[in-house]
Amino acid sequence: MKSDSSPVTPADAKIGPKPPLRRFHQASWDEPLLFEMGSPGERGVLVPAPDVPLDDSLPDALRRAAPPALPEMSQPHVLRHYLRLSQENLGVDLNIDVGQGTCTMKYSPKVNDQFVRDPKVAELHPLQDERTVQGVLEIMHRLEGLLREISGMARFSLQPGAGSAAIYANVSMIRAYFAARGEAGQRDEVITTIFSHPSNAACAKTAGYKVITLYPDADGYPDIEALKQAVGPRTAALFITNPEDTGLFNPRIEEFVRIVHDAGGLCAYDQANANGILGITRARDAGFDLCHFNLHKTFSTPHACGGPAAGACGVTEELAPYLPTPTVEFDGDRYHLDDDRPASIGKIRPFYGVVPNLVRAYAWIMSMGGAGLREAAEVAVLNNNYLMAKVLEIRGASVPYAAGRPRIEQVRYSWERLAEETGVHSEDLGLRTADFGTHYWTSHHPYVVPEPMTLEPTESYSKADLDEYAAILAEVAREAYEEPETVRTAPHRSTVHRTREDVLDDPATWAVTWRAYRRKVLQK
Repeated sequence: MKSDSSPVTPADAKIGPKPPLRRFHQASWDEPLLFEMGSPGERGVLVPAPDVPLDDSLPDALRRAAPPALPEMSQPHVLRHYLRLSQENLGVDLNIDVGQGTCTMKYSPKVNDQFVRDPKVAELHPLQDERTVQGVLEIMHRLEGLLREISGMARFSLQPGAGSAAIYANVSMIRAYFAARGEAGQRDEVITTIFSHPSNAACAKTAGYKVITLYPDADGYPDIEALKQAVGPRTAALFITNPEDTGLFNPRIEEFVRIVHDAGGLCAYDQANANGILGITRARDAGFDLCHFNLHKTFSTPHACGGPAAGACGVTEELAPYLPTPTVEFDGDRYHLDDDRPASIGKIRPFYGVVPNLVRAYAWIMSMGGAGLREAAEVAVLNNNYLMAKVLEIRGASVPYAAGRPRIEQVRYSWERLAEETGVHSEDLGLRTADFGTHYWTSHHPYVVPEPMTLEPTESYSKADLDEYAAILAEVAREAYEEPETVRTAPHRSTVHRTREDVLDDPATWAVTWRAYRRKVLQK
């Protein structure tokens, strides 16, 4: 697919010398699965006998016929196993991880992990009497207050276990709001944009809404004329990410909100890309009725390969009755969980949130302060635009849409010209970067930007880090032009080389549990 606007052309001036590329080779261990290891009777810890009599009243139907087939291993063998696996992986603490675009892979202060490993947090049980968890409830209540200040919203729920769960909570509250007004049957459409996170469309569709997707205009911004044609008496809401995954901030966002409000709909702000706007602009100031943050991205908790996550959904006073239960309240004397909310959409997940991630987010915000949050956003934007200038020096790279405009916290680049001139594709380039100890992400499907590459530097990386990453991209692009087979057959220095992508679309080959792996792989 061709881009529908002229790309940004490389700058005339070069920005500094290329740093030397470091030597790298991924460790490779012939390591079996944990369940294939150990020997009968081997122990890593001696479990004490119970100090209370065992309850024999359990029905036979609920008793195991045989003990679970758990691996029996010593402590050293367990330690070696996981250390070897860790050496076969890359991550934010090992490499320059700016290539996990849209995921805000920032550095997470290790003191925050100390907090959540403390028994006062790690050994909490969700069924404890709330009188025994006043400290954690206070942290949650204070965290809600901080998010209210950052967003301008009136109330927050910290219950969702991910950003997508927070989006689904917002969809559910919108549905409940219109049901209470007798309009649920009429308002059955949700509008989103192609460069918003796909979770917006997916959650709306899951909730039963028809999804209308807006495409960009010639400059890459959501087409406001298409929005005007889409809204009407059937519009329930607009769900939009801003800045979008192109890195472009919609300069007409207030007008978008006004158009939807004039049609009687609500507006939900997907703030998963908020890392470049903290302390600079707020969701409520643009007129939004709902918003959500990804606490596991913007607020420092590690993304951790898609989890564990924590979402936070904020609403106006008018929508607060529909928040998930329970909410954390303070009566001036003690903190308590409020389940007596008759208009609530109910629970989005069990219990009341991913407490360790909430503690991390609270610690990070408190350590940064208001000025620190704004500085983090400003440095993230500076890093992103510096890296963009470096990438645009590389032959074959371009940035479609809004020529010459700065981006916010990320950029969706295009290798379209390189692919046309060399036959090497963006996926090939990304796999080759693994040979240099890093990686990058292409984009969500569909590839509206052809041959995409999405980078998000965040505020965590130094100028030297960005120079090194740009130098890796420049070397891989050089190889694409001068020795393309090296790139097409990469990675060469990793534990895994090319995989068969066709098996990813065949459920018969999926093995996401040990039992499935044993049945589908070991018994063949």
